[in-house]
Amino acid sequence: SNELRELIQDEASKYLPFDNMDDVNYDFQILGKNESNASQIDVMLVAAKTDIVNRFTDAIENAGLQPVIMDVDSFALETMYEENYDFGSNEIVALVNIGASVTNINVVKNGGSILRRDFTMAGYSITADLQSNMSLLSFEDAEIKKLEGYYDEPTDAFRGHLINAAEPILQEIERSIDYFRSTVGGGEINKILLSGGSASLLGFAEALSQRLNITTEIVNPFKHIAYSKKQFSEEEIERIGPAAAVCIGLALRMVGDK
Repeated sequence: SNELRELIQDEASKYLPFDNMDDVNYDFQILGKNESNASQIDVMLVAAKTDIVNRFTDAIENAGLQPVIMDVDSFALETMYEENYDFGSNEIVALVNIGASVTNINVVKNGGSILRRDFTMAGYSITADLQSNMSLLSFEDAEIKKLEGYYDEPTDAFRGHLINAAEPILQEIERSIDYFRSTVGGGEINKILLSGGSASLLGFAEALSQRLNITTEIVNPFKHIAYSKKQFSEEEIERIGPAAAVCIGLALRMVGDK
């Protein structure tokens, strides 16, 4: 209702880092009663500066398309997860998306988000570290070198370079999981699903699993999604899958759903 929207806007203005809520696009979803306090309800609020939203919509319209839904990476991952994975009662999974410039973390329980966080260390920071520490001539050379770990037989030294370059991201993910463990009740994380262009980074999943003692897997966004097997081999789908996870989640959205 309008009354509820106004109430949420008033509360949001106290906490969101925006000077004027009139310059913000926002939406909310009521999640239900708070598990710790039955007299309170949990509300998920998402907000973005209007000028940022307009830049995205302008780019889409200039490409001859009509934007009808805009979503957040973390929630697109949630949609992809719900479509492709079966989850048990009270099962808790951390969806970790390592994009180009931002890493998204969305912890979901029974398919619904209970904690999300973004931080600005991701694939580009790994490439920049490789360029610096391996004395490569350009960022492009470092990106190619990073990708070689997917396809070629790497040396132990190169493995070490990759994990060292990814260490800041590993630390931030660990901090986020530690925060969840210390502040959010209701169980332990059962699994981590990695997505994004750097999700398949050599040794990354194993390193994360060992330091957190949580089973860690590379996501398969095409698990229950039909695709042309004439155009794409299983190897190609496996290779592009992690980077396509957010796109699949966006494609699954329908006008009017939440």
